[in-house]
Amino acid sequence: MASLARLMAESFRVADKIVPDALLPSIAPQALIAASGASPDASAREALARLIASIEAESELSLFGKLSLRWDMIRLLRNAQKIEDAHRANPALAAAAIAAPVFILGLPRSGTTFLHGLMAEDPASLVPRNWQTMFPGPRPVDFNPAQDRRVRVVDRQLQLFAGMAPGFQEIHPITADSPQECSEITSHVFQSLRFDSTHRVPSYFHWLEAHGHQDAFAFHKRFLQFLQNGQPGRWVLKCPDHTFTLDAILAAYPDARFVIVHRDPIAVIGSVAHLTEVLRKPFLKNIDPAEIGTQVSERWTQGANLLVAFDQRADVAPARKLHLHYEELVADPLAAIDRIYAHFGLTLSGPAREAMARQCTARPRGGYGKHAPYRLESFQLSRSALQEAFAPYVRQYCQPRGTAIGPA
Repeated sequence: MASLARLMAESFRVADKIVPDALLPSIAPQALIAASGASPDASAREALARLIASIEAESELSLFGKLSLRWDMIRLLRNAQKIEDAHRANPALAAAAIAAPVFILGLPRSGTTFLHGLMAEDPASLVPRNWQTMFPGPRPVDFNPAQDRRVRVVDRQLQLFAGMAPGFQEIHPITADSPQECSEITSHVFQSLRFDSTHRVPSYFHWLEAHGHQDAFAFHKRFLQFLQNGQPGRWVLKCPDHTFTLDAILAAYPDARFVIVHRDPIAVIGSVAHLTEVLRKPFLKNIDPAEIGTQVSERWTQGANLLVAFDQRADVAPARKLHLHYEELVADPLAAIDRIYAHFGLTLSGPAREAMARQCTARPRGGYGKHAPYRLESFQLSRSALQEAFAPYVRQYCQPRGTAIGPA
């Protein structure tokens, strides 16, 4: 599979030079909607139009980028239509409550994926899986990923993408049945910060910030209700982008609880920039590392300040928030799990704890290898400037292990 992925990547590079755009299928919003057979609402239509306009004006797509964009947009339209059709056919889906979901948030590259994967080992937890965002459907209690065609298809897709984006699996090791981020769910209505990671879309990003995320998380709730299939469940959800969507999350889930993972920003910003560069390479012809550095540093300075402000919100009581150090999490993952469950009054069964322990043994640190820090200079980032920008966040949260963190 790896050799096939490399061959495909080389084929796309060659074809990119000789295939004229006139021979490619249209990515105009109306053409995409017609090809999907879906009937998105006005909010999703506007978001799709904004996204496509931004990509066409601001991203120089590779051939793979053009073809994959059309495939991805049509897939998202069809999946969203499937969710809406299911709700219309079975109103009972919306009757099953999504009570007190747990949202994991924090700066990217701070151990949130590792924690999400551990909590997914508890049979009492529900998490959206990669394959479920590609082929939406409930995951039965006795589900065997190895025997499911959808899982096998998505695993092959992930392997092919890894061949197109060298280094992806090393910095973000996932499988089809791994927990997936919420930004993949909200992408179904084209109101997701996911698109800003894979494409250069500044005008879309500014539009989305002004538009807000309420429509996206209204759909997000319907998506989870579809996966629940009329049954109650305790959802554990994760995405660094939650930092920017807290108002919409609380509107959709007023009893939500939050685990906020903290890590020294200087240790993560280079990694975030590198991941953005890796994700964009298959889709774009030209990538500017300095521009990525500016984007990432400005975005997550804003995100860090939002996390500080989140502690001051009167509508989210301290009992609904737990702050966790990255170092604490990786040093003793099960102790961190025990803290989370105790704080929220959750019961951790013996079998669940044993499953988490096996996962820690099989994939230490969530499968992430240790490596030298990414060079900030590669993205024209200044360590001293970053230290100054992140100073309020660092003072509040990045204290020595064992020191209480959170609001003063």
